[in-house]
Amino acid sequence: MLLVSAVALVDIDGRVLLAQRPEGKSMAGLWEFPGGKIEAGETPEAALIRELREELGIDTAESCLAPLSFASHHYAASDDSDAFHLLMMLFVCRRWQGRPQAVEGGMVKWVRPQQLRDYPMPAADIPLISALQDLL
Repeated sequence: MLLVSAVALVDIDGRVLLAQRPEGKSMAGLWEFPGGKIEAGETPEAALIRELREELGIDTAESCLAPLSFASHHYAASDDSDAFHLLMMLFVCRRWQGRPQAVEGGMVKWVRPQQLRDYPMPAADIPLISALQDLL
């Protein structure tokens, strides 16, 4: 079981930030909600704050993260040792400091909620789009 925190950063115009997975990572080239693995001893919020600093160069606070939804998805692999189950919590954040940029490679893009399905995404991210569109 892989626990992950992700965020829908929402700007003043109601657009959502998507990050493209960089070359060399699994699912490279796909677009996703920024975030990452929850380390041992971390809360989902603390993991997200750390990941946003590392991946996008921005800072936010736990009080700025509102839980929205979650996804549970099994990623099969040709070799069972590579298979895993992902549980991803999605938060919404409208306040942060700094300008989001792709620190680790890849790209970032601000997308209107109704256009989120136009971007190829990992299977776990796709079910979260509806909850986000309903909110925005």
